[in-house]
Amino acid sequence: MAYYHLGELIHHQALNLKHRTALKYQSPEGEWIDLSWKAFSDVTMKAARAMAEMGVEPNDNVGIYSQNMEKYLITDFAAYANKAVMVPMYATSSPSQVSYIVHDAQIKVIFVGEQFQYNNAWKVQQENPVLVKLIIFDRKVVLKSDDKTSVYFDDFITTGDNSESVALVNARLKQLRESDLATIIYTSGTTGEPKGVMLTHANYIKALKIHDLRITQLSDKDLSMCFLPLTHIFEKAWTYYCLYKSVVVAVNREPGEIRKTIKQVRPTLMSNVPRFWEKVYDGVKETMDNASGILKWLFNDAVKTGRRHNLMYANAGKRAPLGNRIKYFLYRHTVFYLIKHIVGIDRGNFFPVAGAPLSDTINEFMQSIGVHIIYGYGLSETTATVSCFPETGFRIGTVGKVMPDVDVKIGENNEILVKGETVMAGYYNKPDATREAFTADGYFKTGDAGSLTEDNEIILTDRIKDLYKTSNGKYIAPQMIETRISEDKYIDQVAAIGDGRKFVSALIVPNYEALAHYAREQHISFTSVAELMHNEVINDFIFGRIELLQSQFTSYEKIKRFTLLSEPFSVETGELTNTLKLRRKVILERYADLIEGMYHNR
Repeated sequence: MAYYHLGELIHHQALNLKHRTALKYQSPEGEWIDLSWKAFSDVTMKAARAMAEMGVEPNDNVGIYSQNMEKYLITDFAAYANKAVMVPMYATSSPSQVSYIVHDAQIKVIFVGEQFQYNNAWKVQQENPVLVKLIIFDRKVVLKSDDKTSVYFDDFITTGDNSESVALVNARLKQLRESDLATIIYTSGTTGEPKGVMLTHANYIKALKIHDLRITQLSDKDLSMCFLPLTHIFEKAWTYYCLYKSVVVAVNREPGEIRKTIKQVRPTLMSNVPRFWEKVYDGVKETMDNASGILKWLFNDAVKTGRRHNLMYANAGKRAPLGNRIKYFLYRHTVFYLIKHIVGIDRGNFFPVAGAPLSDTINEFMQSIGVHIIYGYGLSETTATVSCFPETGFRIGTVGKVMPDVDVKIGENNEILVKGETVMAGYYNKPDATREAFTADGYFKTGDAGSLTEDNEIILTDRIKDLYKTSNGKYIAPQMIETRISEDKYIDQVAAIGDGRKFVSALIVPNYEALAHYAREQHISFTSVAELMHNEVINDFIFGRIELLQSQFTSYEKIKRFTLLSEPFSVETGELTNTLKLRRKVILERYADLIEGMYHNR
């Protein structure tokens, strides 16, 4: 199969696929609309000509600050046709975050999504002379009274309908090269200021090639739900791969609506982070735990049967015994189908998962009930995937086998080092940081600790900077602890503490709804969430559940004390990055008094 520069990908697809559906997106009324490949190509060309008319030049950095929309993808591919560079920003970014990127990348034009993004971008425009124009996706956005420069996207794309713009874009399409810079993706900045990861079209093309070699169970009959932010390299690279493979992409606009939209679309594919599957697992387990008699036995036997069939036999490339095959067939079409239908994944082919640690317990459970998770590991700097599960022969406890044509080795402090054609060109405007990011022999230093198995699978330990060393000299991997404790249905978020301390403690954000329900069942009276968090019975209850979850930990890894928080960690308070990772420094500073209290007189 031919591999094309992203600037021409959509148009080559349209030549063959014409009136077949490329994208599905929602109208303002919530109705799903199909966009054909021909229409996708046509509107992308109109947008490309409008960019040229507006003065966008090759190598210009074009900002996009929006939630997922069909117009987001149109803008991406229109910029690529002009040899321009896309600089995505999370829809939840603050004005200060947007301003930093605008200044660093010298962005003159930003495409914005809804009112929130427009208001923030307008504020940045007033304070930063570099930014001169906003193009607005959502027609319902109300412009500022003194805004004389912004324009709605639907009006913008009509401005390139002239012979000069047509000729200019056609000329640029002839000059596309794989070495062209495609995107600058800014890291979340969990430590230090954000860095702009430069990815070329060659990086993306190589990513397409290696996924073709690894993922063999995908076809143009599939439908992928675009749910994670397109700012995230995981979703961006995956969506580009789906479009290259002629897979229909359904664009989910509002993240909070995914439970509804997934049931409407019933995708066969969806890339996601572990948090989504944790919620699914909690819901299914709660149903199983609350069942009684024959129904509870049936649930447990179904999972046991599925585990044996899928993990012991199918994953090993073996045919299961006849009895197990018959039982699995019956459960697959009854119990498992019902579970998946309720979630909206009953048509599921497979589901890529990355971005954070996935609990082995949850991974094994999902595989057992026939939800085929392709677990992997990657970074913005490596155009996403460094490793992932193969179709069969994957090993729970790893983040999959290293991708074809990607070279991985373990360096000092067990750091995972990566070399290959998917590794970034460098950090934008940061030559010193770029040099520091590579070893003398050209390997990218991921900052993650881990090991390689004899089958070239990666076992991930933790971020090297996140590793704790207790005052007793023991190293602790907080993510491992947090992932395990978060399996509990009464616990939503965990921040393990322990660097330089005598023992591990934790700040815990419970599942408030589930915990309140338990309290009412136990006739525990409370008038507020804060009061419930301080209730001794509730704290003893949570401690008991934590003890069971950490039974396999060594003594120095176990949480000895914890504090229940009445407010969750959030992006808005700065405790989470836009990719929902803990900003440990912020958490340590904000909750310093609570943390000291857990170690007082101990």
